[in-house]
Amino acid sequence: MIIDCHGHYTTAPPAHKAFRDAQLARLADPSLPEPPPAEISDEEIRASVEQNQLKLLRERGGDLMIFSPQASAMEHHVPDPATARAWARACNDLIARVVGLFPASFVGACQLPQTPGGGLEDSVAELRRCVGELGFVGCNLNPDPSGGHWTSKPLTDEYWFPLYEAMVELDVPAMIHVSASCNENFHALGAHYINADTTAFMQFVERDLFDRFPTLRFVIPHGGGAVPYHWGRYRGLADRLGRPPIEGLMENVFFDTCVYHQAGIDLLGRVVDVDNILFASEMLGAVRGVDPETGHHWDDTKRYVDALDLSDDHKRQVFERNARRVYPRLDARLKAAGK
Repeated sequence: MIIDCHGHYTTAPPAHKAFRDAQLARLADPSLPEPPPAEISDEEIRASVEQNQLKLLRERGGDLMIFSPQASAMEHHVPDPATARAWARACNDLIARVVGLFPASFVGACQLPQTPGGGLEDSVAELRRCVGELGFVGCNLNPDPSGGHWTSKPLTDEYWFPLYEAMVELDVPAMIHVSASCNENFHALGAHYINADTTAFMQFVERDLFDRFPTLRFVIPHGGGAVPYHWGRYRGLADRLGRPPIEGLMENVFFDTCVYHQAGIDLLGRVVDVDNILFASEMLGAVRGVDPETGHHWDDTKRYVDALDLSDDHKRQVFERNARRVYPRLDARLKAAGK
């Protein structure tokens, strides 16, 4: 079975974005009425998915995608908590509808209603709702709701513990995923995302978070940012700082395969243990279009993994077994369906 652990609803119907635009307009002008969530038909949802993510998933040999709201549109830098709650709920409800229409092909992961410097009570409540009521199997966690200014505490700080306690209780992982960049120094897709992936890993190196939460699990996307390429640097820094070897983190930290060339995937496969690599594509996301050197779509990542020098059993770990282990609620769902 081919499980893609990283997909976003980047093709949501236009009415959904119109709702967001109305939210932001009301923040700028409070005299405007509070907008209701968009009315979107099942037919509109089907059309937005069948000719996009579902079509590509099938054409490229995938079976199931963990599907979450569009990351760049989470816009956690918007400071109003009520707006964040309503937006996250609307986004997650739309994901639940996609899953309901295509239950064999998609399973949900949720957006959290984070705000810069805000509390986590709303995020915990939305996580519980999405897991308990909507059947989601994970969440996306933004370590920098400020959008590139890094005003939040490190992921190892006690600030985050209420969310971690809920994640442990519910037995769901978080994918580390920032949203829009509000800092002109950091291109959102080319710098901000990779910065966040790399920063999160170094934060885990510096503190003993997993001593307190031994079953807490994080997926660091985009191949782990710069981490695999600089594996020796992080091993050396851990030694220099008197920290445990970084290999110990890999009981709790996993990388996906959203790396868009063969050499990058080859490096990931050589440096990171096969138990810690989850297949993913982030199709129709940051890197769309065709690579002129190969004639293949950049985000057709299965072909890169197929070309790895791994045994068939190890490839099955990357394509299926690791995702089922990291996302146990997904595994339970598949077993219930006889898969």
